[in-house]
Amino acid sequence: MSAPLQLFVAEGTFGVLDGGDIPVDTADWSNGLAAPMSHGAIILTGIRTGDVQVTAEARDTPPQTTDHAPWDEVVDVSVLCQSGQLLVESLDLGPAEDLPDLATAGPGWYRIRVHAHGRNTNPDGTDSDPIERYLLTVWPSAPEAAAVLKSSQRIAAELARHTDQPEHGPLPTPPADPPLIKPE
Repeated sequence: MSAPLQLFVAEGTFGVLDGGDIPVDTADWSNGLAAPMSHGAIILTGIRTGDVQVTAEARDTPPQTTDHAPWDEVVDVSVLCQSGQLLVESLDLGPAEDLPDLATAGPGWYRIRVHAHGRNTNPDGTDSDPIERYLLTVWPSAPEAAAVLKSSQRIAAELARHTDQPEHGPLPTPPADPPLIKPE
């Protein structure tokens, strides 16, 4: 697990990005914390501008702990990594150099568990001293629907807002290997 790092947030978001791409028009904002895109994901913060504290952990297997007590919100989402590189990034300043590449198995599907604490402390404000904390845990996994493991009023409101909207399209599938051509 990485040491906590201060990450600059602008417009209330930071990313776990696939090769720096931000296909925001494909984002599923329905859980109010982690918005998976056609590849990569956007993390929604409480503050609008300032620093947050981020810790990231790349794993080979899912975490076994179910103790979410230190966190206000915990959400799992699936993301596709096409480039073979998933980096935590400030959308203004680029990759966080001291956080690891989270795509330990190269291109393919991953599950991201986003833990958040303090998003309701200064909503839509600015902070130079980080009061929000995030832990990102990532492991290779087949795609699954998003799961809210620990909710808050903020997440509950987003989920209620999106229940009246049509379902988002299916998760994209990675390109298949070309079929083998048998000689005649």
